[in-house]
Amino acid sequence: MKKWFVFLIVVLSIGFISACGESEASTDDSNGEGKPEKIVLDYAYYSPTSVVLKKFGWAEEAFAEDDIDVEFVLSQGSNKALEFLNSSSVDFGSTAGAAALIAKANGAPIESVYIYSKPEWTALVAPKESAIKSVEDLKGKKVAATIGTDPYIFLLRSLNEAGLTSADVEIVNLQHADGGTALTTGQVDAWAGLDPHMAKLELEADTEFIYRNIDFNTYGTLNVRSEFAEKYPEQVKKVIELYEKARTWVLENPEEAAEILAEEAQITLEVAKKELERNDFNEPIPGEVQIEALNAAGEVLKEEGIIKSDDVGKVVDELINPDFSTEVIQ
Repeated sequence: MKKWFVFLIVVLSIGFISACGESEASTDDSNGEGKPEKIVLDYAYYSPTSVVLKKFGWAEEAFAEDDIDVEFVLSQGSNKALEFLNSSSVDFGSTAGAAALIAKANGAPIESVYIYSKPEWTALVAPKESAIKSVEDLKGKKVAATIGTDPYIFLLRSLNEAGLTSADVEIVNLQHADGGTALTTGQVDAWAGLDPHMAKLELEADTEFIYRNIDFNTYGTLNVRSEFAEKYPEQVKKVIELYEKARTWVLENPEEAAEILAEEAQITLEVAKKELERNDFNEPIPGEVQIEALNAAGEVLKEEGIIKSDDVGKVVDELINPDFSTEVIQ
């Protein structure tokens, strides 16, 4: 029963609800010239390039030439970005690859068209004075995680590797920042963290990592609604060009990028630098490495009953679409 309950929560959390309270994307209302009247992009503090893109107004400037309005919406986690995509509140959403895989397996009409980073943005965290020092020690404990996101999937994979399942712990479903607060106030025993919140606690609170594994962090993917991609391929390519501009700028200006992230996310400069240190921005085209990572994550999710598809590989292949990035990025 617990697995079915968790599965139900995942389905709800990734957005098979339409009322999310954000501005609706206007992409279904073309201006008659084969282009949308408005493009809605998300930005997220776990995606530094999206924050830079929003900060400098490059998207607004680029699309103004085509008389297309641009709007930005904040995603507080992959689950929120997927809610926005499913309700057509955004046209492009920033998520972890495995979170997008769950959504795709459950029928979400999305495609992953760009890699905004290879991160180590999640790990398992506990108070330093805690007796919990390993994944095995989590048995019977309360663990905070945002269901449907990479930290949640990281938790499941870590448990699986240790010979445990989700039934061996009590998963407390909290949004990322709230999970960190619950850890420091003693409401939970451990937390599947996410940067920048995880970096903040690492530097400013008495916490420590109990398990890290960069290979269990799935890639940061920029996803587009399939309907939008089919109707407006040129605009998809232009968005990728803009992300490339932001990626290049971040690589060339790491100090300034950290300052922007700190300002926008309202975190200290030290926390922002720590987050950026754990992101690799060098491979933006989705391809075989992401397919391999998602297949590995998908098998664990299938074992947990979260993904019901008999052919995870087919879902992954339908999700990963390198065509736009391959055409744009030389």
